[in-house]
Amino acid sequence: MSAKPPHIGTLNEGSLHAALKVRYSEPGDEFEVPLDGFVIDIRRDDLLIEIQTSSFGAMGRKLDTLLDQYRVVLVYPVAVETWLAKPGAKERRSPKKGSVYSLFDELVSMPTLLDHPGLTLDVVLVSVTKHQVHDPKARRGRGGFRTIDRVLREVKGTERFETVDDLRRLLPDGLPDDFTTADLARLAGVNRDVAQRMAYCFRPLGVFKETGRTKAGILHRLVS
Repeated sequence: MSAKPPHIGTLNEGSLHAALKVRYSEPGDEFEVPLDGFVIDIRRDDLLIEIQTSSFGAMGRKLDTLLDQYRVVLVYPVAVETWLAKPGAKERRSPKKGSVYSLFDELVSMPTLLDHPGLTLDVVLVSVTKHQVHDPKARRGRGGFRTIDRVLREVKGTERFETVDDLRRLLPDGLPDDFTTADLARLAGVNRDVAQRMAYCFRPLGVFKETGRTKAGILHRLVS
């Protein structure tokens, strides 16, 4: 099968998804390939590349099936900078910023994902423009606007995770022998809820073990 360039609109994909597909593609790749009851974004011999711009949870069965036979690169974009574009208004920068730690928002749905030797996870840090239209049915918290597309402005960097040890590098230096998620949050420079998600993922991976409980919360210890 001859390769054809990926394009916006196929399978209702958004602009961000399509742009990352172009970025990851190489000559000779196949696009949107039916395989074992699923559709694969990019196939390169026995390597499959999946662009995931939404929840990891929706990919559980797909990954369980494909990782038995193929190597998979899972590409997850995180918006570290977002510009809002609304009809008739000047583009403005959103105060919301993601980071590589946003990865744990999704890993909580499958915390042992990086235990599989066939999986590589690329967290792509991006700047995007979020196009919004007025929607009276949208939740009040969204200000009555609904996002219809996200457009890639720039790739700021990529963090690659191939093993659990790669994930460990997100842990800060200076953790005490026994620590709470409050200690983890303070030393990593993240919110407490992010630290709690980190702990939730690191426990089943065997990186953290519980050593007790105090009024400040569960005590953890790093496993060497």
